[in-house]
Amino acid sequence: MSQRNEAARQTRPRLTPLPEEQWDARTRELLAIAPHDPGGRIPNIFTTLVRHPDLYEQFMPFGGQLLSRGRLPGELRELLILRTAWNTGARYEWGRHLPLARAAGVTDADIDRVTEDPEAPGWTDLQRHLLRAADELSRSATMSDTTWEALAEHFGDAELIEITMLVGQYHMVAFFLNATGVELEPGFDGTGFAEEERDHG
Repeated sequence: MSQRNEAARQTRPRLTPLPEEQWDARTRELLAIAPHDPGGRIPNIFTTLVRHPDLYEQFMPFGGQLLSRGRLPGELRELLILRTAWNTGARYEWGRHLPLARAAGVTDADIDRVTEDPEAPGWTDLQRHLLRAADELSRSATMSDTTWEALAEHFGDAELIEITMLVGQYHMVAFFLNATGVELEPGFDGTGFAEEERDHG
């Protein structure tokens, strides 16, 4: 497996989801636009972030643009997000995006391979270039000429911008999730992020 950020993660939340009995009218209005899980549960990321309602209100449209209305094909978008989750050790981000990745066409073999080096056998050239981009942006906050030029053979200006913003967005989300200790909901798979696996990853 490739090396990733091994900083200590919270074993319990520093901030918990805002209890429903504390929701005022504005909170209810804001949370109404959040994606709901089957059964109507609102994911912990949103009920925690809404503790800062002004920030939540601005975050949701931007995140929704990248996740649901972006120009990148869903499969490639989710590969970038999973690699970013792996690089940042964001168990919540990883667990919540596994079903989204599978729904977008990412195979289980590709999901397993996301935890390896971008040079691992099995990737297409385009997938490999994207994973390199995620790693380079994570490591040095930029992209090498080689990687940029390789991606420019497949994408236009808008998509290239979106790649950088997508990786940046999910770094920001990972910082929030990891620092506050948002807990992954039951029924979502956090495989690969157990403490004992992180110690030897």
